[in-house]
Amino acid sequence: MAWSALYLVNFLWAMAGSSTQSRSSCSVPSAQQPLVNGLQVRMENSVTSSAFPNPSVLIAMNLAGAYNLEVQKLLTYQLMASDAADLTIGQLALTIMALTSSCRDPGNRVSILQGQMENWVPSSTSTQASTFYGPSLAILALCQKNPETTLPIAARFAKTLLANSSPFNMDTGAMATLALTCMYNKIPVGSEEGYRVLFGQVLKDIVENISIRIQDNGIIESIYSTGLAMQALSVTPEKPNKEWNCKETMDTILNEIEQGKFHNPMSIAQILPSLKGKTYLDVPQVSCSPDNEVQPTLPNQPTTVPTSASNITVIYTINNQLRGVDLLFNVTINVSVKSGSVLLVVLEEAQRKNPMFKFETTMTSWGPLVSSINNIAENVNHKTYWQFLSGKTPLNEGVADYIPFNHEHITANFTQY
Repeated sequence: MAWSALYLVNFLWAMAGSSTQSRSSCSVPSAQQPLVNGLQVRMENSVTSSAFPNPSVLIAMNLAGAYNLEVQKLLTYQLMASDAADLTIGQLALTIMALTSSCRDPGNRVSILQGQMENWVPSSTSTQASTFYGPSLAILALCQKNPETTLPIAARFAKTLLANSSPFNMDTGAMATLALTCMYNKIPVGSEEGYRVLFGQVLKDIVENISIRIQDNGIIESIYSTGLAMQALSVTPEKPNKEWNCKETMDTILNEIEQGKFHNPMSIAQILPSLKGKTYLDVPQVSCSPDNEVQPTLPNQPTTVPTSASNITVIYTINNQLRGVDLLFNVTINVSVKSGSVLLVVLEEAQRKNPMFKFETTMTSWGPLVSSINNIAENVNHKTYWQFLSGKTPLNEGVADYIPFNHEHITANFTQY
């Protein structure tokens, strides 16, 4: 999905460590640094004892240098208390990297993840590309812990990527680039040259797919996929034929931040490392300094006079026309909500007015995901999900983040991928 569907500096990684290329051409200007600081503070403020513990947030916090050490400790303890049995491969990999970035021993989580990846196989050569995202994270996490034992697992993973025929997925491609770049740079001395050739071939294919999606303004496919793509292009040893203008991407991202586009903690977590000149490959190099909070310089906030928000009307349609599903329907309702309300409020008001619009959500790292409407639930085995559209355009934000405008037509369409 589009919504669930960053890094300024180029790092040349050697087996013993890393060295940083010149940052002068792709870094945040000092005048705009308070803007980035404000983004980090917003992300850190999302961490509470009752919130979904997001390892991506802790990784970004540690790579950037945490401002709120109490929040950092809270999230670290929450992740330490998590049960590996309750986590997907991707979640487990992120938890390992998050604990590593906090200088904590992930314990037996590494051996559990390695066992899962030794047994992992895609269902077919046409398996949806997004299903490789979690395993890409796993290869990256294992590479950072023990590259030698990860080598055969990574080689099998790389061959599977080469054989896959499904359409390219940006987030998966970016994460696979980070994972295989880690392996490429940490191939043990004396290993077969075929490993380097294999990883190089897959990396070349992926970065070409990433580069052809770079828009004229520097955005890489979409503003929310640009963060991971920046990381990938910053570190890959295989450069694309189309040259990437990192500064152009950076300038556009900073402008988008000024426009308020990054407010979801997960979207911030993916863009923040690049804004601070870091990538996920830097996780093992994080230095855990003594408790010494740094107070960030924040942007000046204009004084606003509170006003009562006027109401807007949103046209909301729920639609299911998939064959094989018992209940077919196409129902529309007009919903009145306060201007500035997120889409989730629209769904709640529609549900209050008409029981056909009953819906359920599942909590994810990106926030609540609508998993069922009118008792029709998404199904991984059937490859079905609820897709939200504005007119005919898929939304690139979740229901807890997207803000509809007056008379906008929002459709929830039960879709098969």
